[in-house]
Amino acid sequence: MNQSYEMKVAGLTRQLPLCKVSDDLYIGAFVIFGDVELTSASARELLKIAPEHDIMITAESKGIPLVFEMARQSGENQYLIARKAPKLYMKNPITTEVTSITTAKKQMLYIDSEDVEKMRGKRVLIIDDVISTGESLRAVEKLVKQSGGIVCGKMAILAEGDAKYRDDIQYLEYLPLFNPDGTPKEEHHG
Repeated sequence: MNQSYEMKVAGLTRQLPLCKVSDDLYIGAFVIFGDVELTSASARELLKIAPEHDIMITAESKGIPLVFEMARQSGENQYLIARKAPKLYMKNPITTEVTSITTAKKQMLYIDSEDVEKMRGKRVLIIDDVISTGESLRAVEKLVKQSGGIVCGKMAILAEGDAKYRDDIQYLEYLPLFNPDGTPKEEHHG
């Protein structure tokens, strides 16, 4: 069953392959990795609606090209990445736990104490490619708050499923969840 969902994002049309999560749930795979045109167009459109901020952060890994491109286009020379594993360069890393729909197991997120300093007392904009359950977003938000940063906004290219009803995020397009036959699932509000 080779199904895909066609969607328009930042003025570009892309085919999203549908991937099985469970017997009755499929999701559209939205991957900006390797798609320079989509990454820079999405970054441009998000910057048009982005709140005032001092620094941007994303969780490893799919948000990395997006946060890089947003920083580049806006002339900011720094951005932060919450890593999935502690790295040798990290001095006294702080950590938080995350559960994600796409990875199915518990993950940890880590940031270096130097990154903590870059956020303390600053307006921090959280960036992601897709917000679905909001778990990774919540984990990054926790890291920002633990660091003494002020979350000034949360942005993604796509809001998936019920995430579209959240009033605390900004996004470009809505991505539905899918039935096994490839049709979008009915909306469930609340």
